[in-house]
Formats: sequence, structure tokens, C-alpha cells
Amino acid sequence: MADLFSSLDGASTIYMWVLPLMFVSFLLTQPQLWSRQMNPTNKNIIFYTWFSKANNRFNLYPLLLMVLFMFLLTNNLMGLTPISYSLTSNLMSMLSLAVLSWLFLLSSGYVYSPIKSLAHLAPQGAPMVLMPFLVIIELISLLIRPLTLTVRLIANISAGHIVLALIANTMTSLFHHPFLFLMFLCSVGYTLFEVFVSIIQAYIFTLLISLYATEHP
Repeated sequence: MADLFSSLDGASTIYMWVLPLMFVSFLLTQPQLWSRQMNPTNKNIIFYTWFSKANNRFNLYPLLLMVLFMFLLTNNLMGLTPISYSLTSNLMSMLSLAVLSWLFLLSSGYVYSPIKSLAHLAPQGAPMVLMPFLVIIELISLLIRPLTLTVRLIANISAGHIVLALIANTMTSLFHHPFLFLMFLCSVGYTLFEVFVSIIQAYIFTLLISLYATEHP
């Protein structure tokens, strides 16, 4: 039987990768679902921040951001189903995704223009006396970006799963208790809250990646 922290295990199944790809493929092959029924203004608002932040040289980068968002959102929502495993709760999986996204932008910038990429480590207008310390601080902040992306996502998603598991265990122990209905309402309300958290965390992860892309020369 799975314990309270089973969502942090390294085991996973193939559907975690297949279902998000199937979902994205379905959306791309059914344009009437998002082109006819969705107002163009509303559709532009959803992705305006990503598209405006990304560098114009990345012609496919907005599409990659959209796929990344759908992948994270689908896995976050799949993790809310009972007796399921969320890939976004796994440390190594999300750390690998964050490192690959960060390394892609970093390596592309240094290959395209090493001088301009190194210039980001030295803030413009800073005093020369403080420049060595500022370079060290900027370098540290650059290197810990994958870790902060991973910890932020895993902490929020895993905490919600643990709370839902605690509520479910409490409902099991209060099966014949008058407070069972109250616990059921709490479970439904917190599940809806976790749906909102899943959307927000997927958006924040993608938004931060798009902000990092603005530093590309």
C-alpha cells in the first residue's frame, strides 16, 4: 500500500509521458476548439506574457513554452486523481527538466555571443569597487536557477498531495461519524484549490523560463 510520501518515489509509468503528448496533439489537431470558440483577444492575453518576453530570434520558442506549460499542467492535474503518481512531484524528473531548459538557453547564448552573455554578470553602472562581488552574486544566482525552479514546483505540488492524503485518511477514520460530510466538503474545497495551484505553478514555471530567455543576446 502506498504511504503518505509515495508521490516522491522514483517509480513512474509510461502514461505520465504519453498522456500529456496525446493531449497536446489533440489540441493541435483540433483547431476549432481554440480558434473558433475562443475569443482572439482572450487567447492573446493568455500567451502575451510569454511571447512578449521571449527573444524574437526564437521562432519556435513560444511553441516550446506552450508545450512545456501543457505538459506541466497535465501532470499536475493527473496527480490530483486518487492513487496516482505525479511526475511533477519527482525531484530528479523536474530537476532534469529545469536543467535542460536552463542549459539550452545558457549554451545558446554563449555560443551566439559570449561577450554579451558575460556582460549580464556585470550590472551596468555598478561601481568598480563592488564589481567583483556583484559578479559573484550574479553567477551564484545564475547557477541556482534550475534548483529554485525545481524546489518551487515540487514543494507546492507535493504539499497539496500530502494534505489531500491526510484529509482522505481522516475521512476513513470518521466513516460513521457525523463530521464525515464536513470533511467531505473540506476535501472537495481543497481539491478545487489544488486545481488552481496546479495551473498557477505550471504558469510560473513557464513564465520564469521565458524571463530567462530575455537575457539571451
